[in-house]
Amino acid sequence: MSAPQMGRKNGRRKPMAEINVVPYIDVTLVLLIIFMITTPMLQTGVEVELPEAESASVESEGDNLPVIVSINAQGEYYITVDDQEPELIQSEEASVRVMDVLSRKPKTKVLIGAYKGIDYGAVVALMAGLKNAGVSSVGLMTKSSEQ
Repeated sequence: MSAPQMGRKNGRRKPMAEINVVPYIDVTLVLLIIFMITTPMLQTGVEVELPEAESASVESEGDNLPVIVSINAQGEYYITVDDQEPELIQSEEASVRVMDVLSRKPKTKVLIGAYKGIDYGAVVALMAGLKNAGVSSVGLMTKSSEQ
């Protein structure tokens, strides 16, 4: 027998039961670097112009006119109930006033009208406040393309 074959049985090598983790560590480090570089880029926004949409007008049922909560360009909140003039209110007061109207007229629709350049967060905060107060559905007012 030759010297190299003396340590082997029948010419076979003993199987190795260990996993080589070095390639996995290399791949993990590369992915970590990629995520560290791309994550700050994902947090920036892109300016987009939203398309105009055709929408049907809201039909009021009988004398039940919708409650309209509006936000103007300066961020001031107004509420319009029935045919009254819009009334200046605080943002926190909107849900209380709407719930007061809905307690008297439960089938009244609630609409939000906001200036197109207003901060999106203000509209979402208003919608969330109305939902938390118990308003079942909130509509968003839009301007048709003919206007």
